[in-house]
Amino acid sequence: MTTDTTTATTGLPTVQQGSFLTLHYRLAGPAGNVINTFDDKPATLSVGTGELSPALEQRLIGLAEGARVSFALAAGEAFGERNPEMQQWVSRKLLSEMGDPAEEYTVGEVVEFPTPDGMGQYAGVVLEVREDGAVRFDFNHPLAGVPVTFEVQLIGVL
Repeated sequence: MTTDTTTATTGLPTVQQGSFLTLHYRLAGPAGNVINTFDDKPATLSVGTGELSPALEQRLIGLAEGARVSFALAAGEAFGERNPEMQQWVSRKLLSEMGDPAEEYTVGEVVEFPTPDGMGQYAGVVLEVREDGAVRFDFNHPLAGVPVTFEVQLIGVL
């Protein structure tokens, strides 16, 4: 489903692979917003660099600068299906080596980890804490396996 609340004007730049975008966007699942830039500064990103999932990027291709559009994506389409193998136990020893040894973890908490190359981060949600201090994390994307609404307002297309 696509709803466009703007009228495309001839001559406006459109989104292509490699376009650099300034935009507001909102990603929401059944439980509500996960990301919403409409109340803050707009985001900037390049199409085709993996900053958004391929399914979301495909929705942007061909949109004209100034467009404000909302898309409904089926469960699993935006961020894939939930993968049970992405739920993993992490030992207390490893958690202490990677962070604060005195850190206490609570169910539902989001914990960020450095990537192996140290150049980025990824996150996991605490599912369970064992008596020995080991923690079971869910490393799936929070919107994996659920229907997603993607709303976007294209401010600039280069």
